[in-house]
Amino acid sequence: MSAEHEVIDLDEHDHRPAESGGTTPDRLVIRRKMNVRLVAAFVVGAVLGGVGVSELRDSRDERERNASVSLVAFPAYSGSGGSGSDGPGVIQMDGQLAVINAGPAPITVGAAVGQRPGIQVRDTGQSRLLRPGGTGWIDVQLRIECSTAFESEPLSIRFSVETADRQVREVSYPVAVKGSAWHQGAEMPCSFLSYSGKGGG
Repeated sequence: MSAEHEVIDLDEHDHRPAESGGTTPDRLVIRRKMNVRLVAAFVVGAVLGGVGVSELRDSRDERERNASVSLVAFPAYSGSGGSGSDGPGVIQMDGQLAVINAGPAPITVGAAVGQRPGIQVRDTGQSRLLRPGGTGWIDVQLRIECSTAFESEPLSIRFSVETADRQVREVSYPVAVKGSAWHQGAEMPCSFLSYSGKGGG
């Protein structure tokens, strides 16, 4: 009797793991499905996040492009005889300033003002829309002291520039006036004033 009971006990003991083992594959399947869903959700989130970051980066790059200003300027023309005099050794004449838009976006150039000992430059109030790589000519009025105007150091011109994002910014650019069109245009009237001064003395 005791031996039979031992066999029965062993059989029952052997069935218990089989029953519990029967539920384990189901749990594993459920866990695997959950893991697959989590991985899928992560991948979708990463893709959408990447798209969002890319759009934000493109938007930021566009804003930076629209806000950037890069220009080049140089004297392009001056009136041949001057438009009048303003004190001894001083002439006034009209001129033009060539401005090149070296930036990546359109700009509108408004005011252009420059001053240092011997020379003053002021625009006439007209603005110019410049496409990227485009050149515009700004009419200016010049006040030149013949004895000191054309020294070697450049003249810093301050420009009022409206960028593509409709913000107005101030930009400076050094303009070389010695040997320029303005210098050539001033030579004759300055020489005339010089001779007149000597004759009057």
